[in-house]
Amino acid sequence: MKVIRLHEGKDRAVLRRHPWVFAGAIARGGADKGETVRVDAADGRVLGWAAYSPNSQIRLRMWSFDPDARIDRAHFRACLQSAIARRARSGLPMQAVRLVHGESDGLPGCVIDRYGDIVVLQALAAGIERNKTTLVQLLRELLPEVRIFERSDAGVRALEGLAPISGWLHGDGSTRTEIIEHGLRYTVDVATGHKTGFYLDQRDSRGHFAALVRDRGLRRVLNCYGYTGGFTLAALAGGADHVTTVDSSAPALAQADAHVRLNGFDPARSTLLDADVNATLRALREQGRRFDAIVLDPPKLAPTAASAPRAARAYKDINRLALGMLAPGGWLFTFSCSGGIEAPLFQSIVAGAAVDAEVEADIVARAMAGSDHPLLLSFPEGEYLKGLLLQVR
Repeated sequence: MKVIRLHEGKDRAVLRRHPWVFAGAIARGGADKGETVRVDAADGRVLGWAAYSPNSQIRLRMWSFDPDARIDRAHFRACLQSAIARRARSGLPMQAVRLVHGESDGLPGCVIDRYGDIVVLQALAAGIERNKTTLVQLLRELLPEVRIFERSDAGVRALEGLAPISGWLHGDGSTRTEIIEHGLRYTVDVATGHKTGFYLDQRDSRGHFAALVRDRGLRRVLNCYGYTGGFTLAALAGGADHVTTVDSSAPALAQADAHVRLNGFDPARSTLLDADVNATLRALREQGRRFDAIVLDPPKLAPTAASAPRAARAYKDINRLALGMLAPGGWLFTFSCSGGIEAPLFQSIVAGAAVDAEVEADIVARAMAGSDHPLLLSFPEGEYLKGLLLQVR
């Protein structure tokens, strides 16, 4: 087994069970891409076991902090079994659920989502790529009823020196399936949909929004970056008279329209705009339009802290425009899924937007990903999705 030794004083994060070790912390040692290595402190103490990635600044991703652990097939089986069992015990809908959430489930760089009879695997780090065959075999044993599709096509793979890959790993046939969330039907295409096919992380927020629309009697709703209509369906299910959905993807909006019809809602209650959100907000403001509720769920604008300043300006602009278009007592559900924007910074950005919009607003609730996207206490970087539910005064 190859050994990686850390510089003196660079073991503190590992001792706090943080799963990442950066290149600058390594004093000596190396390995092949994705190879499992022993991690030692400067004084020779064994700190645990990790996957080595020579191409990434995150040089080590910890498999285990147990010096006596064996990173073998049994280890990976135990990780998968534990992760799946936690979801099952939680009462989550197992036909549409994240089964493995990377570092939080002891499999750094691995995402596994289930949609009906299809399981989607993402190998986002070198260690998972090297052990992918074993993981697929174990999934076939633990979930023999499913087909397995790979969506390892995210840009972060390039940082690991890995090429994008997509396709069937087990089984074949249609990549489209249907799921049910909060009683609403969705069609998911695991080959072409965003992420692994659907935004499972917004399940709780969509349910919260439907209840808000119903309980507060909200009638006019604007859903920005609406994708395939998750928050649109939530608003319609909550009794909104009309929902305007804006997205720059015509195929996504076509799917949103199909979802409206699939769930038996009157298409006249839904307007779909294939347009830039920022430009649309400005145009609607100039028209004097007002809404009882607005959802802002933009794509990742700041994947790293280095891109945060530019992203902060974009977040502030759309939130300023939205806050200025709410009717008195109106609601804004605003999100950031950017890892480079921490929760306090996001709140500060939105607060600045409210000042510029000359409105006062209260934070009624905070939102994060659902319980199938667990947040490891020792890994704050895992809190990528942040949301604020605001009511203007």
